[in-house]
Amino acid sequence: MAVDIVMPQMGESIFEGTITKWLKKPGDKVERDEPLFEISTDKVDAEIPSPSAGVLKEIKVGEGQTVPIQTVVGVIDAAGSAAAPTAAPAKTEAPAPSAPAAVKAAAPAAPPPASAPRAAPAPVAATPRAAMPAAAPPAVQDGGRIHSSPLVRRMAAEHGIDLSTLTGTGAGGRISKQDIEAVIAAGGAPAAAPPVSGASAAPSRPAAPPAAAPAPPGVSGAQAHVALETAVPREKIYFGHYEVQPMSPMRQRIAEHMVASKRVSAHVYSVDEIDMTKVAALRAKSKDEFEKRYETKLTFMPFFVKAAVAGLRAFPTLNASLDGTNVVLHKEINIGIAVALDWGLLVPVVKNADEKNILGIQRTMNDLAERARSKKLKPEEVQESTFSITNPGVFGGLFGLPVISQPNVGILGLGAIEKRPVVINDSIAIRSMCYVTLSYDHRVVDGAIAHQFLHKVKETLENWSESVL
Repeated sequence: MAVDIVMPQMGESIFEGTITKWLKKPGDKVERDEPLFEISTDKVDAEIPSPSAGVLKEIKVGEGQTVPIQTVVGVIDAAGSAAAPTAAPAKTEAPAPSAPAAVKAAAPAAPPPASAPRAAPAPVAATPRAAMPAAAPPAVQDGGRIHSSPLVRRMAAEHGIDLSTLTGTGAGGRISKQDIEAVIAAGGAPAAAPPVSGASAAPSRPAAPPAAAPAPPGVSGAQAHVALETAVPREKIYFGHYEVQPMSPMRQRIAEHMVASKRVSAHVYSVDEIDMTKVAALRAKSKDEFEKRYETKLTFMPFFVKAAVAGLRAFPTLNASLDGTNVVLHKEINIGIAVALDWGLLVPVVKNADEKNILGIQRTMNDLAERARSKKLKPEEVQESTFSITNPGVFGGLFGLPVISQPNVGILGLGAIEKRPVVINDSIAIRSMCYVTLSYDHRVVDGAIAHQFLHKVKETLENWSESVL
């Protein structure tokens, strides 16, 4: 019996996924719930288990391809009879245009002579999916939002295609990768030229190779050179020895989210220094007993989370998000914790952090970090954060200026905890010190609130009194 393997829906707002790696090849035996392939979505990377035991009979969607949810990506022979394995299909690429076609695309063709009869249009070659007609209704929904993935938007930008002129064939009218590939294969979607009357038509001339446009009157050669340099995509200019590595789907999404955050939020930064001597002494005294009793290591992070919770309770403006001209003050305190991975960065969320003690926070963070590294996180576990914390200090950083994780209005950056000489009561002492940085959205949070929040965090840590055992 053949069992279809489908692209799963990893969240309500996710309509497609990219297969990044097949863990089995055709002809391999698989067990039910055994990891079968890895996918990357807008929210999270994950391993997808096998829906049935048997033999992987066929792979229909190869690595690197993006398909809508519920698409059949492979077939399992549940009876266990290993048929002749079918190799994974090669990545679909748009056919390269012929040389004459490329020249015509580079230089607009002149209209035919007035006396010449209008030539019949040449038939368009069939493509994997028909290109969207120019008169099709645009794929703009929900007040102007275009449903498409970062990959589709990048492809459209590279080929000069306006997504608002297309109608998606994916789930919910979403523009899929196949839709954009069909348009690219058909020569893009240029705007139609206005009709030319027969009396004003000029004789046809052979298309010339593309040349640099002459500088307009009054523009110097240097100015024209600068304009030309600006017009050329800088990312396509290479010099000397180099290696080109395509960005992974996760890296592309990180780039998109970071650029969007810098564009949307008015970033401002405040820095303070915290004496961590009391917390460091408590941790050093308790960590062995803590690990023995609870079978988990005790780090500094749960102390910072508890201090951030105290700050957010005192100054709820930082536990907020912005919806148009409305400030949404969240009642729950959900702390996103940045986790560095070998292939990127994820921010799993400690839900209801204000209801957890040190042990509860430590166990939750360890579990989320472990499953983030093994690609076992669920989409809902990286959503609904109301504030975030990142810890570059674990890699030796003195302090950093982190980018706000949208839709939060603040993120706390932790520097390295190291012993330094400081002045205490007019005497020099050696203390365990740590710089902390608060990045905040000045549209919502003013400097006075930001520094009061940092002072509350500092006060909580420097006067720590809560037991950890």
